[in-house]
Amino acid sequence: MTQLEALDILKIGHNVYLTGSAGSGKTYVLNQYINYLKSHGVGVGITASTGIAATHMGGTTIHSWAGIGIKDSLDEYEIDKMEQNKLLWNRFQRTNVLIIDEISMLDSIRLDMIDKVCKSFKRKSDPFGGMQVVLCGDFFQLPPISRNDMTVKMAYHSDAWKNSNIKICYLHEQHRQNDDDFTKVLNHIRAGKLAPELVSLLNTRLGVVLDTATKLYTHNADVDSMNDEELSKIDDDTKTFTMTSYGRPHLIEALKKSCLAPERLLLKKGARVMCVKNNFDAGYVNGTLGVIHDFDTSGNPIVKIFSGEKIVIEGATWQIEEDGKVKAEITQIPLRLAWAITVHKSQGMSLDSAEIDLSKSFALGQGYVALSRVRTLAGLKLVGFNDIALMIDKNVLAFDRELKINSMNARRHIATIDDVTKKKKHHAFILTSGGCIVEQEVVPVKREKKVKIPTQETTFALFHEGLTLQEIAKKRKMVFGTIVGHLEDLLEKKKLSLKDIEHLRPNKRDFDLIAGAFKKSFKTHGDYRLTPVKSALGSKYTFEELRLARIFLV
Repeated sequence: MTQLEALDILKIGHNVYLTGSAGSGKTYVLNQYINYLKSHGVGVGITASTGIAATHMGGTTIHSWAGIGIKDSLDEYEIDKMEQNKLLWNRFQRTNVLIIDEISMLDSIRLDMIDKVCKSFKRKSDPFGGMQVVLCGDFFQLPPISRNDMTVKMAYHSDAWKNSNIKICYLHEQHRQNDDDFTKVLNHIRAGKLAPELVSLLNTRLGVVLDTATKLYTHNADVDSMNDEELSKIDDDTKTFTMTSYGRPHLIEALKKSCLAPERLLLKKGARVMCVKNNFDAGYVNGTLGVIHDFDTSGNPIVKIFSGEKIVIEGATWQIEEDGKVKAEITQIPLRLAWAITVHKSQGMSLDSAEIDLSKSFALGQGYVALSRVRTLAGLKLVGFNDIALMIDKNVLAFDRELKINSMNARRHIATIDDVTKKKKHHAFILTSGGCIVEQEVVPVKREKKVKIPTQETTFALFHEGLTLQEIAKKRKMVFGTIVGHLEDLLEKKKLSLKDIEHLRPNKRDFDLIAGAFKKSFKTHGDYRLTPVKSALGSKYTFEELRLARIFLV
């Protein structure tokens, strides 16, 4: 199907699954349709299953948009509570078209949950509450990651998919530029039949030299080993960030497994990192890559992302709620080292260059996913690949053949409709969706910048309310060390005096021991840096305790 044919089907108002190989123009068609809807005043929800895919479209994650978060199920009580959220209610009332990109990474359970929420908010029993739903993606990508040892199924196994009378728009044109050979390799892997001459072409990329390439591995252990090795090469002080937690032990463990932030995060200036949580307001999403530029006065890392912007990354919190109460919570700086990343985590990224090791591939489709992250053959270095790396799941191949047949049928049907009738159908859908026939100029909405209260001022106010440092950290969902950093800033600005925080001074025995270690370190290094003191005192005191004691020395 061509892009124009797909747009015609979309404009009629059908529920659609838009698919095609890498470079077929899926994102282009989505953006064209989004602009069309906006120009006619139709409310559209722009979402994706991952943060990085959502930013490509100027949208948000479907989990956030629909209010489902990381929940595995929703009962009537929870949906009723969601409906009390005015922001969420207004969002659903003004939306008539819902777009979900990267559908391959959304499992069947969550698509059914989204369908259930839409029906409730829209007060209609039709699929997705009567909204047009546009799903976009490629099921040759890896399936959603299983959670809590549950087997997950792809979205097309859901009741919501089966009941939505989805039209298939399978784009067949190729819009990748200047690399026909690489496109041929990807398409042949996708078809499940890679010719020997194309395997030979891949072999030419074994062992080539590429500078600053992102390394992709199939196993977490290889990723961790490479990142630790690269970090050790940097000659600078190490900053350690330790995850804090509270709640039921089994729920804490579940949070730790689902959260990509490590329990113990080691960082240095110059370290390559990746954000592991979405924070659209702060300017980063899950998958944003950058380099540690520095650390602010509170000890938080300052990341220079690849656009050149510098972002302060403060501690983030992951929670599990039941009946409106927090049952478990973990807090950590939402970063991990990223000289190397897993193939699974690379989905949705487009890389100029990548060093890929497929020699330990264990899942069908891993090779296709990894190779299709790279824009050109010249940007590819292969460390190795095994037989399974270039194989595709037979079930996915069978479903793909079915999609192509359904797409061909949809194409034949749209060809039978004359232009005048098509235009009438387009207009009818616009009107039933609350839009207007006459196109309006789409003016980008400038978000008003919120007046941001300095973060130290918020801590200052809570401190004067009588909250302990631990209570402030919990209330603000920050790591304890960040709050200690705020105290240091407030003292420096003379908003607090040592007298105000005298109750935080360690007992005499501990303070004398710590003070002695700092004075000894000062003679060697000429300053009150923490790392030598921590090394001297070992595990007796945490970095935060040393930092708090240091306040009374400087």
